Amino acid sequence: MPDRTYLDWNATAPLRPQARAAMVAALNCAGNPSSVHSEGRAARHLVEDAREKVAALVGAESKLVTFTSGGTEANMLALTPAVETAGNKTGCRRLLVSAIEHVSVRDGGRFAPDAVEQVPVTPRGVIDLNALAGRLAALAAKGERALVSVMAANNETGVIQPISEVAAIAHEAGALLHVDAVQAAGRIRCDIRELGADLLTISAHKLGGPKGAGALIRRDEALHPAPLMRGGGQERGLRAGTENVAAIAGFGAAAEAAGRTREADAARMAALRARLEARLKGVTPELIIFGAEAERLPNTTLFALPGAKAETAVIALDLEGFAVSSGAACSSGKVQASHVLAAMGVSPALARGSVRVSLGWMTAESDIDHFIDAWIKVARALVKEGQGMAA
Repeated sequence: MPDRTYLDWNATAPLRPQARAAMVAALNCAGNPSSVHSEGRAARHLVEDAREKVAALVGAESKLVTFTSGGTEANMLALTPAVETAGNKTGCRRLLVSAIEHVSVRDGGRFAPDAVEQVPVTPRGVIDLNALAGRLAALAAKGERALVSVMAANNETGVIQPISEVAAIAHEAGALLHVDAVQAAGRIRCDIRELGADLLTISAHKLGGPKGAGALIRRDEALHPAPLMRGGGQERGLRAGTENVAAIAGFGAAAEAAGRTREADAARMAALRARLEARLKGVTPELIIFGAEAERLPNTTLFALPGAKAETAVIALDLEGFAVSSGAACSSGKVQASHVLAAMGVSPALARGSVRVSLGWMTAESDIDHFIDAWIKVARALVKEGQGMAA
């Protein structure tokens, strides 16, 4: 087996040493964070310290951070018709989501299927603001309040969404806005107040924290979604169950580390991505890079070679020692057609060949150069395979 090079950071990031150290220390803390004795208070201190660090990453108040088991649970907690705000206890009757959302959002959370509507995106992979404004205006005219959910940046293409504009449109129509910032937090500036989001989801393992920890952040204390899990009243009544102290401690350490180096990491990854894409086009000029005309995360490239199959490419690159993806790593290892590319109007044949390369803070220039060497070899085989099938 060749030396391995990890280029699938959008699926999950390696554990940061700061997070590992925080988790090991927390595992030695015996107390329950809900207990009032010294051991319990020590555990509570770890949770609250992490809460402050996670809040700081997204410009929020720590008391408005609710820890969950991950991004999917945080999305489920947010996406409920039973969400109260100051002066409005009626909740939301409709859920509007962009057509490129993560499956945990596209499925509608706790909304009934017939209450969920998709808003189209442009061929660049950006939400159609006119379509959103038109639909919200129509709902408002009927007295129907909506919850809008739009991701900060797409997990497959890396395309960054115009969240501030979405927020202005939503709030003008009396709607609330939830933002899935799982891919954005720690990679680009992601301030909940600057964005105008009412609810924001982030996940620890995308930042270099542990898998199995996430958070839903509220912009306002008066905003209160109905709890998904009821019981002992932990997390200020929004999420019952004893907190996963070690995972939360690791989450906080990862958030702090990501925030500290975000700008430098982003600049370095953007330069590496530019090198990657220039060399990909240089050796395979027919290759198509999706979302290239839009603003994207600095670490993400989604591309396809016409006639190639993503499954073949991913396996061949794996054998060459490179971990890449065919898109989102959310389908139990299955290589499936991309609903993101379909929403952008990409043909099914081309979409089936999409390969995602995503970089991280440990990616080196040599990793890019070695990947190109492997790609040249793999691309030749993919072209021959496509020619054979055409014959």
